[in-house]
Amino acid sequence: MAADIHRHASARDQGPKRGPGLYTPEERQRRDATPWTLVQGILAPIQFLVFIVSSVLVVRFLLTGVGEGAAIASILLKTFLLYTIMVTGSIWEKVVFGKWLFAEPFWWEDFVSFLVIGLHTLYLAALLKGWWSTEARMVLALVAYAIYAVNATQFLLKLRAARLQAAADALPSNGATA
Repeated sequence: MAADIHRHASARDQGPKRGPGLYTPEERQRRDATPWTLVQGILAPIQFLVFIVSSVLVVRFLLTGVGEGAAIASILLKTFLLYTIMVTGSIWEKVVFGKWLFAEPFWWEDFVSFLVIGLHTLYLAALLKGWWSTEARMVLALVAYAIYAVNATQFLLKLRAARLQAAADALPSNGATA
């Protein structure tokens, strides 16, 4: 029994200490030092803008039957950006957290990202193979977009949490003397 307790305690003591914040000090330093943070910071808003425009184009097509080519092109661009941000994001995660994907602070975001990628990839396969009607494929794209919106919200909440953590870490501690 004592050996079991010791084994659990020593396993708990290994690895970086993850407190209530999103990043350990070492992870924050790696995050701030890597150029992949800037890459993610550029790609994310571009992907979001394409998502908004594409959503409008897809809904317009579904409601009016007009603009099929523009809607398809926008879905293809959104899919390309999604793949690009996922690859560069996994590199970022490896640099910052030491894992290609599913690092503890971003586990759910990565999980949902794979669902979104799966739906986008299904859209591509359906488009290339001629599966289903154009309208059905557009609805599939909108389902993927809805889940992407949830995931984007998760990331924005994490970004806000990281900023709040950085602000809190910058404050002098309560026991500080002048």
